[in-house]
Amino acid sequence: MVRCLFFRTAMTLLAAGSSACFGQTPLAVPANPDSALQTIVGSLDGTPLSLHDAVQSALHNSTSVLTAEAALMAAGGARRREAGAFDPTLFFSFDRMNQELPSVSLFTGNTNQNTMTGGVRWNLPIGTNIEASLNTVRLETNSTFAFLNPQFTAYGTVNLRQPLLGGLFVSAQKNLTKADRELEAARARYDQEVLAVGTQVEVSYWDLYAAERDYAVQKLTRDRAEAFLRDTETRAKTGLIGPNQVANARTFLAEQEILLLDREEGLDRISDELSSLIGKRPDAGKTRLLSVDNPPDDFPIEDADLLVERSMEKNLALQAAKADVEARRALSRAAFWEALPSVDVVGSIGGNGLTGTPQDVIFLGDTLRTAVSGTSADAVRQAMKRTYPTWSVGIEVTVPIGLRTGLGEQDRLDAEVIVAEQRQIQQSRIVEEEVRASYRDLLNGKRRLKAAREGVEAAQEQVRIGLIEFQNGRSTAFELVRLGADFAVAQQRYTQALVRSAKGAANLRQLTSGAYLATQ
Repeated sequence: MVRCLFFRTAMTLLAAGSSACFGQTPLAVPANPDSALQTIVGSLDGTPLSLHDAVQSALHNSTSVLTAEAALMAAGGARRREAGAFDPTLFFSFDRMNQELPSVSLFTGNTNQNTMTGGVRWNLPIGTNIEASLNTVRLETNSTFAFLNPQFTAYGTVNLRQPLLGGLFVSAQKNLTKADRELEAARARYDQEVLAVGTQVEVSYWDLYAAERDYAVQKLTRDRAEAFLRDTETRAKTGLIGPNQVANARTFLAEQEILLLDREEGLDRISDELSSLIGKRPDAGKTRLLSVDNPPDDFPIEDADLLVERSMEKNLALQAAKADVEARRALSRAAFWEALPSVDVVGSIGGNGLTGTPQDVIFLGDTLRTAVSGTSADAVRQAMKRTYPTWSVGIEVTVPIGLRTGLGEQDRLDAEVIVAEQRQIQQSRIVEEEVRASYRDLLNGKRRLKAAREGVEAAQEQVRIGLIEFQNGRSTAFELVRLGADFAVAQQRYTQALVRSAKGAANLRQLTSGAYLATQ
C-alpha cells in the first residue's frame, strides 16, 4: 500500500499529476520539462488566438493608432491650409447707390450709381503681395449740367508691395515650412505607433503565454500538494510519521490553493489587457483568450553598436523629434528678420477710362456738347489699354522704438528650439539604453534558457531524491514542501526565459523601426 502511494506521489510530482497505483502501470517521466505542462495548458478553457490575428485586430481597433492617424490627417490639413496662403484669390463686389439731395444749385442733382469691382490678390512665396483690380462706375443724374448721362468710368490698377528686410521667403514661408515639418513628424509618429502597437501586442501575447504556463505550473504544484497530503495522512495512520508532518502538508496545500487562485486571476487579467489592446473579446461563453503560438528561440545576434546606429538612423520617433526641431527652427529663423525695422517697396501701375451718353448742356444761351461717347465696355478698354495711364512708386519704413517686441519673440522662439533639441537628445539616449538592454536579452537568451532548463531538471531530481529519502525516513514533509516550491519556481523561471528573448526581439524591431529583422 505504501509502495503504491509512493509511486503515485512520485509520478504526480514528475509527470504533471498523472499517477499509477493499485495495479496501474506508472507513466514514464518526461525528458522535456515543458511537456509535463502541456496537458494542463491544453485543458484551459478560452478562445484560441494567434499572434498574427492579434496584431491585425489591434491595428484596426487600437485607439492609439486611430489617434495617431487622426493627428496625421490634422497635420495634412494644416499643411494644405498653409500652402493655400500662396494661392491666388479672386474677389468681386457690386454696389448700387441712390442719392437724393436737396439743392438749389444747377450743378447738383439726384444720382443713381452702380459700382462694380473685381480682381485677384496673390501672395508670393518670396513675400511679395500683388493685387490687380478693375473698377467700373455707372452714374446717372438729373443735373442739367452733366455732359454724360449715364457716365461710365473705369480704372484698373496693379499694386505691389515687396518687403526688403522681412526675411523674404524665410519669413513668407515660415508657416508652410513649419507645417511641412509637422506633417513629417505626424507621419513618422503614425508609422512608429503602428510598430509600437504591434510590439505591445506581441509582448502582451507572450505575457499571456507565460501566464498560461505559470498557471499550469501552479496547478501542477497544487495537484502534487494534494497527492502529498494523502500520502502523509496514510503514513501517519501507519505510524511512520508524526502529525506535525501532516500539518506541514496541509499548510503547503492551502498555500498552493491560494496561489493557484492568484495565478488564475493573473491569467484572466492579462487576457483582459490583451483584449482591450486589440479590441476583441473572447467568444461568447469563454472567459479568456488563449495563445496558440510558441515564442521563437532563434534570433540573429548583431553588434550592439551597429544596432544603436541603426536605431539612431531609422527610429521613426527620433525622426519625428528631429522634424519638431526643424518646425520650431523655421519660426525662429523668420523671427530674426521680423525683429528688424520693416522696409517695403510699394508701387502701382494702372489706367483710367471715361465714356458715356453725351447730352446737350445749355449754358448762357449756348448749347454745349462733349465729344466723348461710348459704352461701359469702351471705358474698360481704355483702362486696360492705359489710355489715361497712372503709376506710383515709393518706400515705406517702419521702425519700432526699442525693437523689444520682435527681439522678445525671437528669444522665445529660440528657447523653444533649445527645448525641442534637448527633448530629441533625451529621447535618443532612452532609445540607445533600450536597444542595449534588448540586445543583452538576445545575447544571453540561449544561455539563460539552457540554465533555466537545467534548473528545472535539477529541481525534478531534487524532488525524486527527496521522495526516496522521505519514504526511507531520512527526510521530513517540510523538506519535501520546500523542494516542491523550488520546483515550481524553477518552472516559472524557465517560462520567463522562453519569452524574454522573444520580447527583446520585438522591442528591437520597434526601436530600429523594422531595421532589425528577427527570425519568425
